[in-house]
Amino acid sequence: MINRFFYRSILNSFVKDSKDVIFGKIARYDEGDSVKEQKYAWAEEIDIMQQVLQPWKDENGEVIFEYSIPRLGKRIDVVVLVRGIVFAIEFKAGEDTYLRADMEQVMDYALDLKNFHLDSHQRTIVPILVATEAKNSSHELRFSVYDDHVYNPLFTNTENLSRLIKEVIDNEGVQPSSSDEFANWAISRYSPTPTIIEAASALYQNHSVEDITRHEAAGAALDETTQFVIDVIDHSKKHGEKSICFVTGVPGAGKTLVGLNVAIQQSVKAESEPESERNLAVYLSGNGPLVKVLTAALAKDKQRREREKGNRCNITDAKREVSQFIQIIHRYRANMLAKIKLPITDGKLEIDETKSVAHHKAGHGEVEHVAIFDEAQRSWDLEHLAGWLAKGGSRGGMKKVPDFPMSEAEFLIWSLDLRKDWAVIICLVGGGQEINTGEAGIGEWIRAVNETFPDWKVYLSKHLTDKEYAEGNVAELIGSNPNAKQVDQLHLSVSMRSFRAESLSKFVHYVLDRDVEQARLLYQSFKDKYPVLLTRNLEKAKQWLEEKARGSERYGLVVSSQAYRLKPLAIDVRLQPDIESWFLADKMDVRSSLFLEDAATEFDIQGLELDWTCLVWDGDFRYTSEGWDHNAFRGSNWQKIRKASAKSYQLNAYRVLMTRARQGMIICVPEGKAGDHTRKPEFYDGTYEYLKSLGLEEI
Repeated sequence: MINRFFYRSILNSFVKDSKDVIFGKIARYDEGDSVKEQKYAWAEEIDIMQQVLQPWKDENGEVIFEYSIPRLGKRIDVVVLVRGIVFAIEFKAGEDTYLRADMEQVMDYALDLKNFHLDSHQRTIVPILVATEAKNSSHELRFSVYDDHVYNPLFTNTENLSRLIKEVIDNEGVQPSSSDEFANWAISRYSPTPTIIEAASALYQNHSVEDITRHEAAGAALDETTQFVIDVIDHSKKHGEKSICFVTGVPGAGKTLVGLNVAIQQSVKAESEPESERNLAVYLSGNGPLVKVLTAALAKDKQRREREKGNRCNITDAKREVSQFIQIIHRYRANMLAKIKLPITDGKLEIDETKSVAHHKAGHGEVEHVAIFDEAQRSWDLEHLAGWLAKGGSRGGMKKVPDFPMSEAEFLIWSLDLRKDWAVIICLVGGGQEINTGEAGIGEWIRAVNETFPDWKVYLSKHLTDKEYAEGNVAELIGSNPNAKQVDQLHLSVSMRSFRAESLSKFVHYVLDRDVEQARLLYQSFKDKYPVLLTRNLEKAKQWLEEKARGSERYGLVVSSQAYRLKPLAIDVRLQPDIESWFLADKMDVRSSLFLEDAATEFDIQGLELDWTCLVWDGDFRYTSEGWDHNAFRGSNWQKIRKASAKSYQLNAYRVLMTRARQGMIICVPEGKAGDHTRKPEFYDGTYEYLKSLGLEEI
């Protein structure tokens, strides 16, 4: 647990105390990480604030230095609490200009306090940027676009800071308080809901799950599930066993976070162990965009932190370090395929001793004892994997492997089973997220264990047999395995994705299930906290996104991968975005989601999220009086999708797209064009009228 603040004092004591004493108290919590420039900055800030706060020295209030914002992994330079108002002040020592990035930074602090800091929910929050050498200051005091008492960022130099604070107090019309209303502010519960990128970054900095989750229930569940998995790892190591765990959870509950938490904890633990005794873990995902974005985000975070300490760190080295515990599953699979004997005979895999040297503990397996497979239900079935390998991969550029005898699930278990000592597999299982052909489902993992690896211990979520996670005869397969144990700790039941509308996934379920009454009722219950708007004009939708987002909140366009007739709106799904830049670059970069030019599909964004989204709904998925009409664009015409599995994939694609926004979304259904046989108005009108019937506000 990190320190909530470095220094805290009532106003009267602060303005009277010795500067050296205050500096010593701040530096005591520094842990030796800050560079010399930071120490000079603290000394200057103390001097400035002692002068600035003189007018309120006899009032109830507090000043806090270096107040922690765990979700952002940063600290507010100075917080001033007076007359019921929270001033979040960011200093830029020696600067004479106000940079956009600095304004976003201080606005992020204010929003984080308003949304996630319990004792700030009902208070006025005022973000102030101080460029100490600037010549001009703010003269306009106004709230930002929401009626939530968060001011737009104010900017000032040192000389005018006290005046600006007084202007805000006068504008609010608040009088001095006789009570110490801020007594518990500094230690108030902080309850963030991080994006997966923010959460991974926080874990990478050794924050606990408790630091970075909003809900007590969600945090407790994540801790409990993580600890159970860690206990299985420790038990398997101690007793030389091989075990597999299946973790289930509602959408947004934190399954990926559990996997990353385990991988990072094991990696941190391994750093203090002798190399021969290290128990490494790797987080594996078939979701290429997720792995790419997480790797880039963590690498940039590491590079930033190292440079703040005065150390050199290039991005290539940072990415290499992160890639030790986060990898695309295809790379891991390719490493194992390189060891097998070809051609494959009698349907049995064998190790080619000329390609692999056995280790006394690992055997011919990889170095990791623990492998975490995200979205395990999406692993490929035997037919799909065998066909893919036989033709040498998607583009035929790999070495061809004919007659491959295993599904992806069975091959991955086989890979860990090669170890001579012990191994653990953690399967993270999502529900209703299958969006591609050849996905085997969770039953294939159970079948592979039962038939090929009967000695493996199996730990199962009690919800693994629920409809949204299981298919076919999963319950029967589990029942026939004497080593299978069902436990409560392997299910995550509380969604933490959206802090404004936890009922969103249920609402989307009703929408796609065509349950108008339930969808309408549920939307009415959360629309004030989580808006879902409707429009037929893409430019209006873009404007809405830009007006809603504050600070560094991210927004972007999302579309179905089958949305081929949005080209007249300058959206071409065949042109894949640079997904790393789309998620991480700022609004000055044309590749960024914030530029609102490139759109992400369900394949790009699954497992990730934005604060605000615009879903542009094409004619591939149409609402009619008889139900959803599924279509795919071939050549110059729409063709009906007949296959049940393909319809299911398309339905799930829209489920993914409709659950990517954390704070709100707007759905744009184009009007189509009369005379264009590919964009007839009737392809879109039914969908628009259906969504309108749910009570969505139109703009």
